[in-house]
Amino acid sequence: MKKIEDALPLHETKRRPGWKLYVSLPVLSWALYDFANTIFSSNVNTIFFPLYVSETVGKSESLNQIASTFISYANALASFFLVLFSPLYGTWIDRTGRKKKWLGIFTVLAVVATLLMGVAGYSNHGNFIFGLPVSFVITVLLFVAAKFFYHSSLVFYDSMISSLGNKQEIPLISGFGVAVGYVGTLVGLAVYPFVGEKDYYRAFIPSALLFLIFSLPLFFFVKEEAAALKRKTGFFAGYRDIYATLKEMKKYQSIFTFMIAYFFLNDAVATTIAIMSVYAKAIAGFTAGEFILLYLVSTVSSIIGSFLFGYITRNKGAKKAVLYVGIMMCIALAVGALAYSKLSLWIAGSLFGVSLGAMWVTSRTYIVELSPKDKQGQFFGLFAFSGKVSAIIGPTIYGSITLLLHSYGNIANRLAMGTLLVMVLLGIFFLRKVKPQAPAEPES
Repeated sequence: MKKIEDALPLHETKRRPGWKLYVSLPVLSWALYDFANTIFSSNVNTIFFPLYVSETVGKSESLNQIASTFISYANALASFFLVLFSPLYGTWIDRTGRKKKWLGIFTVLAVVATLLMGVAGYSNHGNFIFGLPVSFVITVLLFVAAKFFYHSSLVFYDSMISSLGNKQEIPLISGFGVAVGYVGTLVGLAVYPFVGEKDYYRAFIPSALLFLIFSLPLFFFVKEEAAALKRKTGFFAGYRDIYATLKEMKKYQSIFTFMIAYFFLNDAVATTIAIMSVYAKAIAGFTAGEFILLYLVSTVSSIIGSFLFGYITRNKGAKKAVLYVGIMMCIALAVGALAYSKLSLWIAGSLFGVSLGAMWVTSRTYIVELSPKDKQGQFFGLFAFSGKVSAIIGPTIYGSITLLLHSYGNIANRLAMGTLLVMVLLGIFFLRKVKPQAPAEPES
């Protein structure tokens, strides 16, 4: 039987040295949710949905660019809805403290939408609308819903980290969660033998079930700190709080400058994740099996990067750690944009994998470091807002380039990839503008 203290937030217990931190029941259960949602992120968002779209639409080099457009616009639409609602989420957290309740609601909705994607994929392919199979159109719309619910859940999940440890432990917990999450990628790919080379929709139902099963420990074993509801408010009242926070930009200048930097960095991350499978197919002729092998190598790199940058963040500081990640992303994107062989994409994929795992560790820690404790939920919501705005703009730019220049073949994809490199450089520029002073203390 676990000790009673294992059911309490870690900052209420003594500091746990070494492996004891990672095997405590709350931290391990929290990390398993990362394991669960990464199965959705990798199987649905990164691998099998893009492959499904490419198989359905991309019948030539020119149509491969149109497939990239479909994928980019579907991701942008999901992010558009997140822009509308994510500012509210942080306010709900600060007012009620009910993170786990809303995390559960959005998790169930994401699972149901993903299950229905699989059902639509199995349905009749003989009916068409606008020249496309009706089942394909329904699957794309369900993907938009599933991704919206999935990313909504992450706002509540990420904000739970502040109650799991002290300032020294949070970078290690964050790194551990990301590393465990990428192990979930490896487990999720176990569905591939049951999918085959072309029936990619068969991956959706088992991926949804794995997401649900591995998310359950968090809801049973992680206790959240109770916070009394300050007052009853209407659904849209949270926007007033967001507006009030935005008016205090001078007071929280460091946080808002980092939010701009994160906007550009996340732009590149979100877009690359969405289009990497189609890009590898179009540029270097990767088959589904070859891409999954590439993705496995990138995932192992992400696991290494998340653990490594947990310690780099603790020893060098979160700001320097984010800077190192940005530089690595620049190299990876430059190699990818200029790639003329599969080897080039193997190098780019490995470097991007390290930087991807490290990005979540470093940025999540930096948000906690810069934010006043009583506004952490609200700032997590704002950073989700910033990230999702960028996740509209990045895929929209990428998809528009591939749409407008599709007749030029793979030049369109290379130019679109080049815009992501520009975004990272802008992110590094604004990151260097973040001042080192501590955030303003909350008003008494």
